[in-house]
Amino acid sequence: MKKLLLSILSFAFLTASAQNNNNAPSSYDVHDIKITGYLQTQFQTAQSPGITSFSGGDFAENSDNRFIIRRGRLKIDRVDKYSSIVFQLDGTQNGVQLVDAFIQLREPKLKSLSLTAGLFNRPFGYNIVYSSGYRDFPERPRVFQTIMPRERDIGVLAGYRPHNQLKFLTLEFAVINGSGLTSKDFDSKKDFIGNIAIKFDSLAHNKFHLNFGGSVYKGTLKNDTKTYYSSTPGGFIENTNDDIKGKFLERNYYGANLQLAYDNTFGATTFKTEYVAGKQPGVASSNSLKGPYASQSFSVQPLTNLYARNFSGYYFWVTQQIFKTKLEALISYDVYDPNTAVKGSDIGKANTFTTAGDVKYSTLGYGLTYQVNDRIKFTVYNENVKNESTLLKEVPNDIRDDVFTARLQYRW
Repeated sequence: MKKLLLSILSFAFLTASAQNNNNAPSSYDVHDIKITGYLQTQFQTAQSPGITSFSGGDFAENSDNRFIIRRGRLKIDRVDKYSSIVFQLDGTQNGVQLVDAFIQLREPKLKSLSLTAGLFNRPFGYNIVYSSGYRDFPERPRVFQTIMPRERDIGVLAGYRPHNQLKFLTLEFAVINGSGLTSKDFDSKKDFIGNIAIKFDSLAHNKFHLNFGGSVYKGTLKNDTKTYYSSTPGGFIENTNDDIKGKFLERNYYGANLQLAYDNTFGATTFKTEYVAGKQPGVASSNSLKGPYASQSFSVQPLTNLYARNFSGYYFWVTQQIFKTKLEALISYDVYDPNTAVKGSDIGKANTFTTAGDVKYSTLGYGLTYQVNDRIKFTVYNENVKNESTLLKEVPNDIRDDVFTARLQYRW
């Protein structure tokens, strides 16, 4: 059983493993139709009813606890000599929706090259592509849920993974609609993603694993009014002109990531971190749009004035196997600052045009996972969420929005 557990943990270290990569079939071995998937059912409690939450979605207005199906994935794939196809659905209490649908082409004589077309994970960094069925932590960090909600988009992806002395290298380039999972391109502009990943899986007699990489995202968002707000230290500047309607604002991200793993005598230890910063067009917070969603990437054309913000975000994830048992301790810390040009003391000042959409959040998470066997995993996890102090009456100094999660997962 210990050998089985160590094998499971080792899989978690390999970012390029097909099973952990959403942009790949379950296996590249030639096979007919194969069905895999996983189900995550969980109970959650919140500090107060009706909170905005990045831990599985907002709570209902009068509810501070709930049972939900977080993810119910059904993945169908097939692989032959020259191609593979992946089709994945997600079924929860909210209904059934399409998650992945792509075709991947390969030439046996050029094994290093592949071309993927359809609906797939955007190949940006580490966290976006890593499967939720294998991730130790319940959810992705707030920054990635904000700039790339639902992770997927429609387009084409060219991949290069050498099988020679450069087998540690992965290069990817994608052209996508930029509108996310809805995939309806509302402004005809395409977005571009470049990604490089380096992995060394067998250092120090296979005890040490090192992966790192960098990514670039270049895109735009159309302003559909005669006014937009540009960022300046301490607030925003209002720009109004007839020529502004139809102006495209930059949506550019730059990221770097690092993953370390060490198989020590106490138990496997992993450390993962990622940093991303750039320009994110958003809108102002309003009665119909809560502050944390004001800087979220849009799947439809925004009807109100755009706010051009510079943002940054990062996370640290640490997992520690306890005495080489089936138990793992988890601890995380992530930060998302939607507007790096303002401080909390600036937000709410007169004539700065700042709103709740400019508030910075940090989250400290900690918990335990118990890997019952290679299919069943139980997780308990608590998130302590903090927001910076502002002058806004609608934003308390510490919103009571902590969340506790108890999750049971079955994977097949």
